[in-house]
Amino acid sequence: MPEQLADLLPFLIPLILIEYALFGYSLYHVLSHKTYKRGSRKLWLIVVIAGMQFIGPILYLILGKEEY
Repeated sequence: MPEQLADLLPFLIPLILIEYALFGYSLYHVLSHKTYKRGSRKLWLIVVIAGMQFIGPILYLILGKEEY
């Protein structure tokens, strides 16, 4: 099993880094803005935190982030 994990590390490490960067950016944006295209701050916090594995942050960036 550890040998299989070692084979996947070159793929997993960048994926994990991208996931955390996307989560951090989305969380920062939700907390630092007062208006959203759809929904409220509470809704987007739940979506971003509960859907941490790409889906929540991507949903926020597509549906919730207000354009300036």
